[in-house]
Amino acid sequence: MEEISTDAAPPSIGPFSQGIRDGDRIYVSGQGPVDPESGDIVGDTIEEQTERTLENVEAVLAAADRSLDDVVKATVFVQDMDDYDAINEVYAEYMSSPYPARSAVQVEDLPIDIGVEIEVVASARGTEE
Repeated sequence: MEEISTDAAPPSIGPFSQGIRDGDRIYVSGQGPVDPESGDIVGDTIEEQTERTLENVEAVLAAADRSLDDVVKATVFVQDMDDYDAINEVYAEYMSSPYPARSAVQVEDLPIDIGVEIEVVASARGTEE
């Protein structure tokens, strides 16, 4: 296993890595709408929060020389399922066909006061280990 870390995404807020490369897979820990420089939550709307969240996921993947195009599985944690359609609209702008397999789960709470968190698994095929 190899840790993936970047200053272009928020630091982990617990005993876990931003990402891990294990064989031909990259696992990106749940990312939220947090500005990596200030540590502030970004976005007054769920759309803005989803954009920042996906940009943070993208930054961790970039640190592993991968992109959102390499994502094979995503899990979206949502505090309010009424936001599902708005999250999907933004998600579709960042992801490309064929879209990754995905789960969306409504959660009661997240570690910080945000409306969305996304974790992904990406292919690392073709990268050096």
